[in-house]
Amino acid sequence: MTPKVEVRDLRVFFGGEEALRGVSLDIAANRILGVIGPAGSAKTTFLRALDRMNELKAGCRTAGRVLVDGEDVYGPACDPVALRKRVGMVFAMPVPLPLSIYENVVYGPRLNGVRNKAELDGLVEECLRAAFLWDEVKDRLGGSGLKLSGGQQQRLCLARTLAMRPELILLDEPCSGLDPISTARIEEALSLLKERHTIVLVTNNTKQAARASDETAFFLMGELVEMGPTGRIFTNPSDKRTEDYVTGRFG
Repeated sequence: MTPKVEVRDLRVFFGGEEALRGVSLDIAANRILGVIGPAGSAKTTFLRALDRMNELKAGCRTAGRVLVDGEDVYGPACDPVALRKRVGMVFAMPVPLPLSIYENVVYGPRLNGVRNKAELDGLVEECLRAAFLWDEVKDRLGGSGLKLSGGQQQRLCLARTLAMRPELILLDEPCSGLDPISTARIEEALSLLKERHTIVLVTNNTKQAARASDETAFFLMGELVEMGPTGRIFTNPSDKRTEDYVTGRFG
């Protein structure tokens, strides 16, 4: 089966520094890939390379290939704006818009021409349910998204991403500032979302990667050390550096 994403010899440079060093891997459709590694391992750089967000930084240069459904996202025919509609991203810190909960979710679809109120209403409920937030906010959709708790705000950001119908969802340490209950709800949402989406989860929490991901990739100093089924990576890794990291000997 053809992978959803194929990464080949991916290198990212910031100025004269090579941050990501020749990474090659495949990401299967409808799976969760966990990306782990100590700080400074270029996990976020790898994630942002998948939707070309690195190039928003001055002095960034990317080499290699990233294919999404066979299309080279760094090829001349690829429109970065169109790409980012197909590839949604949720950041470490929740960034709800200074709008109502309802308007947060429909903001993107409205920009893309969706005007029918019944369609928008249905989309709001669908996406908030998928983010495990509907039952908590259904009676205050007109209230400010900024007044939600941190965990609720992060789930609102996930719902806002889902409203754009992305094929691929990138999450950059989405639970780093959340309590265990909010973290569990995010993980529960991801386990259901992979039925319709392909997910890449960058996390500094190895226990979260072990719980939530189907495959795990271990990065170290900009290199991919190894990748495989999560159970094997955490119980029988091929590389001593991976074993040291997942057992807490370093990082």
